[in-house]
Amino acid sequence: MSRNSSPWDQLLLQPPLCEGWKQNVEGAAYHLGNCILLLGYMGGSGIFGSIYIFSFLAPGYICYALWGWLNACGLDIFIWNMLLVMACVLQLAHLVYRLHKDTFLEEFDLLYKTLCQPLQVPFEVYKEIVKCCEEKVLSLGRDQNYAVEGKTPINRLSLLLSGRVRVSQDGQFLHYVFPYQFLDSPEWESLRPSEEGTFQVTLTAETDCSYITWPRRKLYLLLAKDRYIARLFSAFLGYDISEKLYALNDKLFAKFGLRFDIRLPSLHHVLGPASAEAEAEKELDEWEERAVPHRPMSTFVQTAASAPPPSAHPKAPRPDSALLASGSLTRSYPCALFKGRAPLAPTQTPEL
Repeated sequence: MSRNSSPWDQLLLQPPLCEGWKQNVEGAAYHLGNCILLLGYMGGSGIFGSIYIFSFLAPGYICYALWGWLNACGLDIFIWNMLLVMACVLQLAHLVYRLHKDTFLEEFDLLYKTLCQPLQVPFEVYKEIVKCCEEKVLSLGRDQNYAVEGKTPINRLSLLLSGRVRVSQDGQFLHYVFPYQFLDSPEWESLRPSEEGTFQVTLTAETDCSYITWPRRKLYLLLAKDRYIARLFSAFLGYDISEKLYALNDKLFAKFGLRFDIRLPSLHHVLGPASAEAEAEKELDEWEERAVPHRPMSTFVQTAASAPPPSAHPKAPRPDSALLASGSLTRSYPCALFKGRAPLAPTQTPEL
């Protein structure tokens, strides 16, 4: 072969041959390093998989460095393997820092598993939501007010993490707020970003509670910036408000045995003081006896929208919606329970 051939040509076309194999095997450090590297390369993906891999690579390269220093007696083998050990240690430190940086409080981890993980919300999106509330968990002592009717401004949105909160208006109990429900979702939806207002209900903690809160302006900026987060909050708030409405309706059904139309105004006024309940129920029973004297209550509820009343008792005209909202019904409307209260409505509302 020509002397002008390059080293690569000599290596590929005329590779050097081993003149003789060693009779003895390498030291234990060399074989131990190979075993450790074999275990290390079995790691998976993700941050925990990377931590597993580099945790095995570092001691494996240390074994190689010891083998190069003690058995092979090669300075270059020792230096290269020590450089690889340093690279693995630095990579491990970076991974641990990332893991610590992405770790939230236990309450936020449980919140993600309860609300966001079932909807397959990306963790990066969840971090933006948590960052907006400054990663703070606030506490509310027993019998402490979160909001006072007519006094507390609507300047935030809060989510209950633990405990139970009582919602009332004019001293009348409305419903409870349980964990992973919004404390003030109706108030949030009632105002536009440029409007201001105060709470129309009082929220009182019945037990020791913890919650997170988003400042109103800061949350509006986040919703305007990220359309996905805006749709996510819209779904959360819509479901939460519907749960509160149905909780009110179920309470009225347990009291009167009739389903109320949740679209009627001033529905909460049906939950009046105990002194007025007896008179209201008595008046309701009298009206039912006049309307359907031989039909049970459940049948009346199902057919009240379509069945005509007996000729002996002509149907009274339906009151105006403004009159219903004002609560100033007179005795001429037998479907009104009490002054200032929302009227009963059948489950099948007649078409206008």
